[in-house]
Amino acid sequence: MADLVQEFNDYRSKMNEKLLADNNLVIKRIFNLDTNAYAAGALDVKTKELLGLVASVVLRCDDCIKYHLETSHKEGISKEEMMEAMGIATLVGGTIVIPHLRRAYEFWEALENEAI
Repeated sequence: MADLVQEFNDYRSKMNEKLLADNNLVIKRIFNLDTNAYAAGALDVKTKELLGLVASVVLRCDDCIKYHLETSHKEGISKEEMMEAMGIATLVGGTIVIPHLRRAYEFWEALENEAI
């Protein structure tokens, strides 16, 4: 199942390189803004990642969910914290986000297995 994580990261890295190499100023600024928005500030990084995760679930963006799950895992967020955030996301997003919840849970399991 760890292949799930590796495949996602490989594709993301490859395409981000291509996008940034295209030298589009707007795209570069958006990437920079995204990076800086998740840096520690009045809110710590863990909180910002959980906020990003909830927003991604509600917006039904699987790539965004995977990104925030992996970053949350690296930041030391526990499975219980992640699932509590996912509960809020499912409540706000409604039953239409349940397929994303399933895939998120599967991806989290892959992250846990990778850490072993």
